[in-house]
Amino acid sequence: MAVQLVICLDTDYLILGLVAGSPESERLIAWSGTGQTFCAASTAWYEFLCGPITAAQVTTMQGVLQAVLPFDARQAQEAARLFHATGRQRRLRVPAMIAAAALVERASLATGNRDDFSSFVPLGLELAE
Repeated sequence: MAVQLVICLDTDYLILGLVAGSPESERLIAWSGTGQTFCAASTAWYEFLCGPITAAQVTTMQGVLQAVLPFDARQAQEAARLFHATGRQRRLRVPAMIAAAALVERASLATGNRDDFSSFVPLGLELAE
């Protein structure tokens, strides 16, 4: 398995990455030390901004991210493919959008919510370890 240079952060990583000593924060620090860069799907960024969070936390996470990926036509098409291929389960609509961002960006996805994203792995999604 090839090492990804970009890791797409799910909402839990955006939130818990700000908590000193959390597993997510420790992984972000370790990945950063190996040259990894980070992005987030605009859908995950929206969930993060729904908070509660402070302006300082938003600024901190903006400094961590290389980009917030806009939800565009390519991502919409990929999200629909994932959604249909996994049985059109309503609970997977937003995860499909986040997974699509990672797939289109050719990034692995860092998430603590593997249950929602594991069904996308056979469809090409790589989960960050």
